[in-house]
Amino acid sequence: QQHLVESGGGLVQPGGSLRLSCEASRISFSQYTLAWYRQAPGKQRELVASITGGDDNTHSADSVKGRFTISRDNTKKTVCLIMNSLKPEDTADYYCNAKWILVGTEYWGQGTQVTVSS
Repeated sequence: QQHLVESGGGLVQPGGSLRLSCEASRISFSQYTLAWYRQAPGKQRELVASITGGDDNTHSADSVKGRFTISRDNTKKTVCLIMNSLKPEDTADYYCNAKWILVGTEYWGQGTQVTVSS
């Protein structure tokens, strides 16, 4: 049974928007740093954005700054990625990640596909 389940991917035209969601279960959600990664065909998986537990510090890759926003809701155990002004180069499988460095646990979702094309 998956600890992280993503949703919200799909096909969108360049310039459009998508909202990815990741729902967690059976983890101490508020303790985890949450992140979205992506992997395009033939490329390595890369960090898109992250948000820490406790103080909600965020970090975004330079390629998505100003376009993508990560947020979390500890009550609902969800982390979202709002993606605006999408470009064809944003096309990839997007993965949700939860990591608790202190205890050495890490989980991945199964991924959701985002395709930006006209």
